[in-house]
Amino acid sequence: MSDAGYDHATVERRWQEAWDEADVYRTPDDVEDPTYVLGMYPYPSGKLHMGHVRNYTITDAYARYRRMRGDDVLHPMGWDAFGLPAENAAKERDTNPRDWTIDCIETMTGQMESMGFGYDWDREITTCTPDYYQWNQWLFSRFHEEGLVERRDAEVNWCPHCETVLADEQVEGEAELCWRCDTPVEQRELEQWFLKITEYADELLEDIDDLEGWPNSVRQMQRNWIGRQEGTELEFGIEGYGDVEAFTTRVDTIHGATFFALAPDHPISEELAEDNADVRRFIEEEADPDGDEPNGVETGLTATNPVTGDEIPVYVADFVLSDVGTGALMAVPGHDERDHAFAEKHDIDIVPVIAPEPEGDEEPTAPDVAEGAYTEDGVLINAGEYDGLDSETARERLTEDIDSAEWTEQYQLRDWGISRQRYWGTPIPVIHCDDCGPVMVPEEDLPVELPEFINTTGNPLDAAEEWKQTTCPDCGGDATRETDTMDTFVDSSWYFLRYVSPGLDEAPFDLEQANDWMPVDQYVGGIEHAVMHLLYSRFFTKVLADHEGLEHREPFTNLLAQGMVQLEGEKMSKSKGNVVSPQRIVEEYGADTARLFMMQAAQPERDFDWSEEGVKSTYAFLDRLKGMVETYVADEPDGDDDAIASYVDAEIDATVAIASDEYDDLTFNKALRETQDLVRTLRQYAEYTEPHAETYERGLSAVVRLLSPVAPHLTEELYETLGNDGFVAEAAWPTAEVDRDYVAKRRQLVENTREDIRDIVEVAGIEDPTAIDVVIAPDWKYDALEIAIESDADNLIGELMQNSEIREQGDAAADYGQDLQAEREALSMTLEPAAEHAALESAAWLIEREFDAPVRVVRADEAADDVLANAEPGRPAIEIDD
Repeated sequence: MSDAGYDHATVERRWQEAWDEADVYRTPDDVEDPTYVLGMYPYPSGKLHMGHVRNYTITDAYARYRRMRGDDVLHPMGWDAFGLPAENAAKERDTNPRDWTIDCIETMTGQMESMGFGYDWDREITTCTPDYYQWNQWLFSRFHEEGLVERRDAEVNWCPHCETVLADEQVEGEAELCWRCDTPVEQRELEQWFLKITEYADELLEDIDDLEGWPNSVRQMQRNWIGRQEGTELEFGIEGYGDVEAFTTRVDTIHGATFFALAPDHPISEELAEDNADVRRFIEEEADPDGDEPNGVETGLTATNPVTGDEIPVYVADFVLSDVGTGALMAVPGHDERDHAFAEKHDIDIVPVIAPEPEGDEEPTAPDVAEGAYTEDGVLINAGEYDGLDSETARERLTEDIDSAEWTEQYQLRDWGISRQRYWGTPIPVIHCDDCGPVMVPEEDLPVELPEFINTTGNPLDAAEEWKQTTCPDCGGDATRETDTMDTFVDSSWYFLRYVSPGLDEAPFDLEQANDWMPVDQYVGGIEHAVMHLLYSRFFTKVLADHEGLEHREPFTNLLAQGMVQLEGEKMSKSKGNVVSPQRIVEEYGADTARLFMMQAAQPERDFDWSEEGVKSTYAFLDRLKGMVETYVADEPDGDDDAIASYVDAEIDATVAIASDEYDDLTFNKALRETQDLVRTLRQYAEYTEPHAETYERGLSAVVRLLSPVAPHLTEELYETLGNDGFVAEAAWPTAEVDRDYVAKRRQLVENTREDIRDIVEVAGIEDPTAIDVVIAPDWKYDALEIAIESDADNLIGELMQNSEIREQGDAAADYGQDLQAEREALSMTLEPAAEHAALESAAWLIEREFDAPVRVVRADEAADDVLANAEPGRPAIEIDD
């Protein structure tokens, strides 16, 4: 507990026990269509970190908000419990991954409960238990039945430290490091199991446009990862090697192809390396696909351009990738920047064959390609019979005319290799028989459970001889089990469906209920999963829709990718020694303080810096609020229902309406700022005068409910203190209808007026004002402002003078018209004169409180001319007596 303030530990413990006893967060199976709110489930590493706390506070706050809005809410939690870190931890500690993982889960569950997260723990899932991973195996078998599983030799990413295969998505950065341990990744040839995600490449790509509730950055990352390119596949003849396929998106530039390039691992390159020392040295020592500039080596071979018949040199070049296109390409330096850089370095001809579209009847002019490539479409030049064609037409004609050419699509996306050479994962349900080949384990024999852990180097399943030896389901002969386990992203590709019916024994999920409850309405997690978990989940959902009757083809309607919690601008990490323990913060300041500080510090999508001073300030705010509620209940105020109460009532309505909109948009920091401003107004109200009981109580009640999604424990305490029955977690959300534009103008008017008074007092050196007059502008200035905003006339003053009332003002109108002309681009409408007067009248008490002087809000027809001349719409004139 902090040195001073309320006893947060007692408050939080009391309400957590009360929620549990009342099953406040349980979602019955018989609700028709709950609002499904979900945070990406965590890997049980043993302790929550601040990233966890932020992620799960976001989902918890939104789930609580939706529940108070009357929704049935599904808000579950589970554990991404398989994975290499647990296996490595078990090896280091000479224990087994299962015990290590379960201990971590118990610790993290306790920490989550201490944070007050409102989960339906009856729906908890743990992916390392057989009752979950049997359905991974069942789904694998179903995918196999539908032709979506393949076993083949493949060059794979191998982490020598983790001793396992990595998917492309798990290789990070230009240095190609393992996503888990930052070890440089190697390439190996292994027999692997693949899920054929490429069968769904087009749909995965095209449906991205429909994911309107997802961040644009995530959608673009998925587009880029799928990487569809439309172009032409055609053949170039290489003597001694026959016709070699190349892929290009710009066949219209083929007349400018001045060299041909092969990937270092293209079969021709590898064959050349056997006898050509220069090629071998380049491939083994110099090739750097991630380098800043393209490198290569001449082979001595030539390729025949199928259109011109020209013989062009063949290079092995590191900018050509075997898994993009065909691993071979025609290089056109005049119209590709990378090819241009390579040609300059190797003194290869650069020939322009595309010119910018000419105007009218002019002849196209060749672009200057000496310093850089011309990469835009245009019209063909230096292209024989194709001269004058536009690029698009030329691409169509050339594809038709070249015998070997074919219009095609290429993808960067590759099939998903799920084989992992590790123990702590789902056993792949396959039995290898010398006579029958790979055979699926029959459904009635699932799950294939993991054997006891053997602490050994390499894959422990290879050492589990008794488990590995079995019989073939087809012929009954001796056979061996598959010793690879599944990538843990298989677990998370459908776990959100298991929450719907976590205890179901007959199927992975209840189909009817899944069709009613899916898709997830709001999903929250890290952007680092944009091209792994999120893409795989979309793939699984589409397969289940095609083959299992799921009615939804996308798993998540809305996605929020939360930012990081940093310390002094750096991501918190153990290696940097800058980790702030959530447990310490809970013990010293309470869970509500941690939650509220995080949520008010920044929008959920943004990174923010942890601040101990900010935590202390947040704790002090909660303590003050508690004191305000207790003082109100004890004192029973009996103030008047006057103009001040009217102002406070208006602010209560405005806060409720605006905060509700911000909760809808998950911009919690803005909702909380509104709520804290209301607390400040209520405090000022109580300090200035005896408040009107009904108004003050309504304000406190609104604050308590508006804060309850983020600070649930203390608000339960205060809700009870205010005399309410039941839980605030189940109370109705406050509602109010206001014109947000009007509220913004009213607030801006009051704040501008107060700021102007401060400036005058400071500049004039007025230490003790005795009276303050706030003078509203005359009606004709409001009319002039409206005309200026709506007018597009060059001569604004002339247009203003067409209005007789404005014209009658003479020089004053001309002067004001010049001011409007000068500020024309920045003009905006203010309140009407009567509304401006009423707003300032109701807020005059704030000015009187600040300056300890009586305030008079003066209409234009009551003001002296010399003062009135300074009054403008939204900027009243100020006169101060001292």
